[in-house]
Amino acid sequence: MNVAVVGHVEWVEFAPVERVPLPGEIAQAGATWEEAGGGGAVAALQLARLAGSATLYTALGDDDLGRLAKQELEAQGVRVVPAWRAQPQRRGFVFIDAEGERTITVIGPKHSPRADDPLPWEELDEVDAVYYTARDVTALRQARRARVLVATARELPTLREGGVELDALVHSGKDPGERYHEGSIQPPPRLVVTTRGGRGGTYTPRGGKTATFPAVQRPGPRVDDYGAGDCFAAGLTYGLVRERTVEDALALASACGAAATTGPGVHVGYPPG
Repeated sequence: MNVAVVGHVEWVEFAPVERVPLPGEIAQAGATWEEAGGGGAVAALQLARLAGSATLYTALGDDDLGRLAKQELEAQGVRVVPAWRAQPQRRGFVFIDAEGERTITVIGPKHSPRADDPLPWEELDEVDAVYYTARDVTALRQARRARVLVATARELPTLREGGVELDALVHSGKDPGERYHEGSIQPPPRLVVTTRGGRGGTYTPRGGKTATFPAVQRPGPRVDDYGAGDCFAAGLTYGLVRERTVEDALALASACGAAATTGPGVHVGYPPG
């Protein structure tokens, strides 16, 4: 399968703590680490695990961190096709508490690819499935060239303005920044999936009834929830082309999301190993 992501990258520093500090407190972190993250990078890594390779159409800061992010992702099987920006690479800081919950601070504007960037957008005509997690209407319209297009509700303003038909929209029933309300995008998505973490979720085909799907048991203890949602969305993107039914695609997506919680940071996904 030929799969791709149109999305953003952040260079992320992770700090494990017992709990996120209250105002005025000082938290003692365990061993910290840094790696390329952000929704686009996480989803591309998961798609590469499923398909053997994936392409990430993105924008990166033309600095040491931007180049390091490209190098790191390519070492993990992701073909990175970047537009280079004069602004510094966007960064992130993530607390991981003792329960595995992540609290994220981003630093700098999101670098999103644009249709007028010198990227090989025509390649998308031959792509089976794209996951979109960027912030540019023209890039969204380029992403629609793929056979299947899945997007995150984190970018609702862009999706509203874009006016393209989505094969699936994924949003979180837990995170306020990812809420979707019926009718807020035209044309409406062909499928709306609502995730509820360890409680599974629901899915609603356009014009059909809402049904539930179960959670998948984690293949190990909960360590770190960072990236679980984007791994779920990547699994759904792949599954809508590869699996026989929507239910099968959701089962694969749930396995991807569950596996992402069982290790630290970004480079954890499905299949394990």
